[in-house]
Amino acid sequence: MKLEIGRIFIKDIQFSDRSRIKDSILYVNKDELLDAVSDEARIKSIDFDIARPGDNSRIIPVKDVIEPRVKVSGKGGIFPGFTSEVDTVGEGRTHALKGIAVVTTGSIVGFQEGIIDMSGEGAKYTPFSSTCNLVVICEPNEDIPQHDHEEAVRLVGYKAAIFLGNLSKNMEPDEITSYETLPLLKQIAKYPNLPKVIYVYMLQSQGLLHDTYVYGVDAKKIIPTFIYPTEVFDGAITSGNCVSACDKNPTYVHQNHPIIEELYERDGKDINFLGCVITNENVFLADKKRSSDYTAKLVEFLGADAAIISEEGFGNPDADLAMNCNKIHDKGVETVLITDEYAGQDGRSQSLADSTPNGKFVVSSGNANEVIILPSMEKIIGHIEACDVIAGGHVGSLREDGTIEVEIQVITGATSEVGFGYLSAKSY
Repeated sequence: MKLEIGRIFIKDIQFSDRSRIKDSILYVNKDELLDAVSDEARIKSIDFDIARPGDNSRIIPVKDVIEPRVKVSGKGGIFPGFTSEVDTVGEGRTHALKGIAVVTTGSIVGFQEGIIDMSGEGAKYTPFSSTCNLVVICEPNEDIPQHDHEEAVRLVGYKAAIFLGNLSKNMEPDEITSYETLPLLKQIAKYPNLPKVIYVYMLQSQGLLHDTYVYGVDAKKIIPTFIYPTEVFDGAITSGNCVSACDKNPTYVHQNHPIIEELYERDGKDINFLGCVITNENVFLADKKRSSDYTAKLVEFLGADAAIISEEGFGNPDADLAMNCNKIHDKGVETVLITDEYAGQDGRSQSLADSTPNGKFVVSSGNANEVIILPSMEKIIGHIEACDVIAGGHVGSLREDGTIEVEIQVITGATSEVGFGYLSAKSY
């Protein structure tokens, strides 16, 4: 499959009397956008706001972050199974509005949501402090079931991103990048002397609002399977989960997956990137065994010399990570694991709930239990009281002076387990 991503760089978002893109500015008419997203009966009210880099503002609680995109050519549309027919995507051309994002907030279900600060100490930990954010504030009808609430907000976010992306459909991109993965035997033959690498892409799927979707299907219902990397860029995988904000992969991260982008960058140079095996993270032991067996079998069948394995979430999924590592290693395939750590606020606790001596090569994306003090902000978009209940906060996190004492677990993308963040290792 070959996909072209046409990047259109946006430097600001402004509300206007007409929705359009002009001189790298996205102008949004609130009424037009509301018409595009307001057919959701489960939502009582929808409003919009803008949060720019450097603003003295805080978005809380954050549900999802989405990049506006549109299919220009090729089959299907963005977010197949939700906002378009279930067609296989990943070919043709897709336009992406770079530098901006749609962020959903409001009275969001669950407690594992996030914070995006646009300036100050918290901004250093989230990649979304550097995007100009169109914030969609969704307030639900009373007594709506939790899963219906989550689904309704998710769909509103997708529709908002589609509306904005469509504004670029007939534009000439500022930059075009091509990505291509050939059918397996042709891909192997293309670089026969380079080590063959598979990316094992673990998707959060533990239920209880811990869901990721593949072509509109909850990932806990799938068996491990092969997927072309270009399908991921085209919205085939989307976030519907409420895991801790620091290591949740928002839809934006799937659309701009840094591991896949890096593997494409190195394809033909020092590796032969064969593609992705997607697998789920299960609750029951029998399901973990079944999925990890199938994952290892696929990696072996595809002829990989090495596999990069990333997880989403922590605790229970650590067992899936260790099983995948062990079984792939037993097939004679070298593994590299990517995970964050929950090592306690002093950094001395066991980092993962499970481990294996076969995990010899591990990339850590940081300790989510690290404590920081977030400054007070002039503007709150959403509900500030959420900081006392979201994962990483505690009763009393919000102080009388408006500052917040929390673990970086509360910050969206702080310890991204696919590397979509700002933390890095330093040598002293």
